[in-house]
Amino acid sequence: MMASRQRRSVPDARPLIAHIVYRFTVGGLENGVINLVNRMPADSYRHTIIALTDVSPRFAKRLDRDDIEILALQKPEGHGWRVYAQLHRLFRRLDPAIVHTRNLAALEATLPAWAAGVPVRIHGEHGRDVGDLDGSNRKYQWIRRLHRPFVTHYIALSHDLEQYLCRSVGVPQDRVAQIYNGVDAQRFHPASAGREPIEGCPFRDPAMWLVGTVGRLQPVKDQLNLVRAFIRAVTLAPRQKKRMRLVVVGDGPLYSGALQLLKEADCAELAWLPGERDDVPEILRGLDCFVLPSLAEGVSNTILEAMATGLPVVATDVGGNRELVEAGRSGELVPASDAEALAQRILAYARDPEASHQAGRAGRRRIEHQFSIEAMVQRYQGLYDCLLLGHAGRVQRVSEAQHAAWKD
Repeated sequence: MMASRQRRSVPDARPLIAHIVYRFTVGGLENGVINLVNRMPADSYRHTIIALTDVSPRFAKRLDRDDIEILALQKPEGHGWRVYAQLHRLFRRLDPAIVHTRNLAALEATLPAWAAGVPVRIHGEHGRDVGDLDGSNRKYQWIRRLHRPFVTHYIALSHDLEQYLCRSVGVPQDRVAQIYNGVDAQRFHPASAGREPIEGCPFRDPAMWLVGTVGRLQPVKDQLNLVRAFIRAVTLAPRQKKRMRLVVVGDGPLYSGALQLLKEADCAELAWLPGERDDVPEILRGLDCFVLPSLAEGVSNTILEAMATGLPVVATDVGGNRELVEAGRSGELVPASDAEALAQRILAYARDPEASHQAGRAGRRRIEHQFSIEAMVQRYQGLYDCLLLGHAGRVQRVSEAQHAAWKD
């Protein structure tokens, strides 16, 4: 077990929230944890982040507070009963008021939390499982049903995931709160005057048109489909080949495959793949269009960040993407794994700068109106407060109010 930050030696009366994730490294789920912890008032709750496997020290540096303990349990791959005893001892030592698990890989922590007497056990569903992109996997449904008695309340990041919990897992509606991710609209903002140059990027000519994506290069994100779509786009429109460029930021198992596809198509000089970067806001301000080609999504932080930056968004029509992108207004939706459809949408924006700018402005307005990080933090804190106080009826009213706000 490893702690990357020291705990305070003076007793602290603030209730402790233990946030449980499978791995604490670059990712949308983990980014949401950081945004929540950084923005929640410091005098309301203490926080401990527990990764069942490992922690990226570089990523953990994004935490602004110095009173947060981060633990890595180094759990081996697969289901291990040893982690139950490990978590039980840890919960007994930390004595958290709330244990908040996220996604199926961390759900197993709810059982030792219950056994350790943790009063409130919250489970969040942030997106589809890699092996269950449409939610039909009976084994995963069974696992969630098995743990259902040990979960006090659920949080679904999208209405799609909320329906899955209620219909497929059998969670009562009054035990589910739907809370969208929020984005820091000050950190992610449009470029002041045209596209900004990206540090290290070879494509600095203002006449170029840059389309790109940001995120871990893994199969569920399907960045290879974006590479194929880009190759198809420059094939369909040879004139655009002089100005269209591809930017793929991130590292992961698909990295070498993306490079290979570009080399085989003789398009390697048209793309820039710098690996993992910390300057995402600056990178987004250096793009003309953002693409998210995922096979499955909950509520994508990167879509929200791109919209806040004033970029038109082309995303696959999966999960919560359709709840964020207003097709024909702030962006476009395409079928998953359809490189031809994706290429056509990319070309449409490349050929019509005014339509691209209008979509970007519409996305920015939508962020300011519905997806502020302040609103997200207030909803999480309100739910934590309600559950600790035991006001179940008030929790239901909060959930109903969120539904009404979303419909409006």
